[in-house]
Order: sequence, then C-alpha cells, then structure tokens
Amino acid sequence: MFVLNGKPLALDCPFEANGTLYPANWLRLASPAEREAIGITEVPDAPIYDQRFYWGYTASGTLIPKDHGVLVSGWTDQTRTTANTLLAPTDWTVVRELDNGTPMPSGIKQWRQETREACEVKVYIIRDTKTTDELASYVTGPLYPVWPSIDPPAPSGVPEVLDFTDGVTSGAVVTDTTSLAGDSGTDTVIL
Repeated sequence: MFVLNGKPLALDCPFEANGTLYPANWLRLASPAEREAIGITEVPDAPIYDQRFYWGYTASGTLIPKDHGVLVSGWTDQTRTTANTLLAPTDWTVVRELDNGTPMPSGIKQWRQETREACEVKVYIIRDTKTTDELASYVTGPLYPVWPSIDPPAPSGVPEVLDFTDGVTSGAVVTDTTSLAGDSGTDTVIL
C-alpha cells in the first residue's frame, strides 16, 4: 500500500501531492525513487482476517475473536435457513402427496431426508465447537458447504412437449395475449 502524508493512496486513482496533480497510472509507472522523491512510502497491507468471526487484530498482532455463543446461534440459524431454502423447491411434492395421494418420487423423498440429516449434522458440529477459531475452521473448511445433490425427475402427468395447436384447423387465426418474458403485446399466428 502506498502512503502519502499518512494517508493511503489507491492505485489507478489520480492524486495531488505538493500542489501537483498526478494521473491515475502514475503510481504504477513511477519508480521507487520517483515515489520517494515526492514523499510516497510503501507499507505492507494490513493483515486480512475473516470479519464473520473476528473483530480485528490487537496491537501485538493476535486476532480478536467475536463472542462464540453468538456466532454459534447465528450459524445454527443460517444452516437451517440454507436447508429450508434447498428443500423449498420440492415442497409442492409433499403437499401434492398429502392433498390427493399422488406419491412423491422416491428420489426426492430420499434427498429431502438426506438434506434434513445433513442440516442436523452441521448444526451438531457447530454447537459442539468450543472456540471461535474452531467454529471458523469448520465453517470455512471443505465439509460445511457440501449438501446432498438431487437430479429430480420430471413430475408425472406432465407431457414433455405441449401442443397448443391441438384441435385448431389449418388456416385458423390464433391470437395470443399472454405476456412472456416481459413481452407486452398481442401475437397473431395463422396456422
């Protein structure tokens, strides 16, 4: 990071130094000697930390963790929200099964159960953590973001291709006033 008079300078932004305006690309093109000549110094960037789990660094350079109990509660809620969001697109199959007895496809039923179980395992692991570091390690690790996958079959009873000309004789005029993809207008088709 480049600093002039105690203030950071952004790359690719014009700036003023000692009454002179410098173009946006000057910091990239200038040599270290040219930068030093007008009082620009280069300092290391501040260390990066995950703001979801830490407040920052102490003067000695150690991370300041956020309250573990509050984080556990938040990540538990977030995990359950994610599971509900994953399940929502197939909720209709549950309603249909209860409403008229049409059985839910077994693949969807199994996937829904696996998703609920995965959620509970994740919540258990989150609640089992003892420190913010341990929680951060799990949530940012390779296991937390993995959920069961599904490739649901097409719902039964829905034809693959819908034929809207069924029963229309040749030469008939069909007027469609439906709006598709933001298309506002009337389409007339002569068959």
